[in-house]
Amino acid sequence: MSTLPSHHVPPWQWDVFCCVIDNFGDIGVCWRLASQLAAAGQRVRLWVDDASALAWMAPGGAAGVEVRSWGAFPAANEPPSDVLVEAFGCEIAPDFIAACEDRVSAGAKKPVWINLEYLSAESWVPRHHGLPSPVLHGPAAGWTKWFYYPGFGKDTGGLLRERGLMDRMQAFDRGAWRRQHGGDAPGQEPRWVSLFCYEPPALGDWLQQCASGATAPTCLLVTPGRAQRAVQVAMQEISNEIGLQRLSGMPEQLHILNMDARPQPAYDELLWACDLNFVRGEDSLVRALWAGQPLVWHIYPQDDGAHGPKLDAFLDWLQAPPSLRHFHRVWNGLAPGKLPVVDAALLQNWGTCVRAARERLLAQNDLLTQLLGFCASKR
Repeated sequence: MSTLPSHHVPPWQWDVFCCVIDNFGDIGVCWRLASQLAAAGQRVRLWVDDASALAWMAPGGAAGVEVRSWGAFPAANEPPSDVLVEAFGCEIAPDFIAACEDRVSAGAKKPVWINLEYLSAESWVPRHHGLPSPVLHGPAAGWTKWFYYPGFGKDTGGLLRERGLMDRMQAFDRGAWRRQHGGDAPGQEPRWVSLFCYEPPALGDWLQQCASGATAPTCLLVTPGRAQRAVQVAMQEISNEIGLQRLSGMPEQLHILNMDARPQPAYDELLWACDLNFVRGEDSLVRALWAGQPLVWHIYPQDDGAHGPKLDAFLDWLQAPPSLRHFHRVWNGLAPGKLPVVDAALLQNWGTCVRAARERLLAQNDLLTQLLGFCASKR
């Protein structure tokens, strides 16, 4: 697979298309891609059907990125598309493609058309990455789309990693962050845990484990939306099961802090500040890998059960120890039983595993570098 350093690529016009499904994952990845392209000197138009999440995810925007409404078109005096990126199976409107074809007929160069796929560690990904898909119908009949698969191995499209990330992480003051967020109370130092999830079947088991006194006290930082609602429901179920009197003793061992929505760089800091990160979907999984702290992934559940093999493939790539593998399967409802008790020794073991995986990733080219090189090879 051809790669080309970003500084060798001329400033092209990129059109990135995103249909928002849950306001976090798809738009989160597309915004990271768009902003990293712009930081590399590219011009980007991000076409999105619901940009509302960017108000908190990227409140300052990014120089070089224009957010456009889905269904609109570039004006006649604007630059033609050099690269089209369909993210996560969304389909560019035929009228937009017809407008691109008109530009090509008038002398513009045919754009490189990228189908940016979902992230997976499954063995078939390297075989499909970079394959052509001829366009047989519509205004662009005769053109070619190219499958582009992010991934964890050297034969895939890589993962998004902006320049300077590791330096920024190294300069982060974890102690100051914790003090700012209420971590200067006297007593035993708690373990800090972030929770970004859907509705994990074992959430109640985890909360009871934290509150039982079997481990160090836990400061649980819960992200907005589904995670906070899931914790509220689970705590109510625990209250019904064990009674209010026993529940009232939980704050001594389990302190739950509901977090506000935060921009992407601030979410990174949350991950860096914690001893254990529960993440969901794609974007937060990748950011947790860069953070290098122990992590647990809540994979998006699919009705056909396809998430099971996908999770197993990730755990195989991660070289997860048995305890981490078992925790993942119970957390995701793929195995019965109780969660393993997560004590200091287990966290150390999991952290060693994640940091070793991060080193493997850092030895590979990031997604942006690879994508720029791939597109240069197709023009």
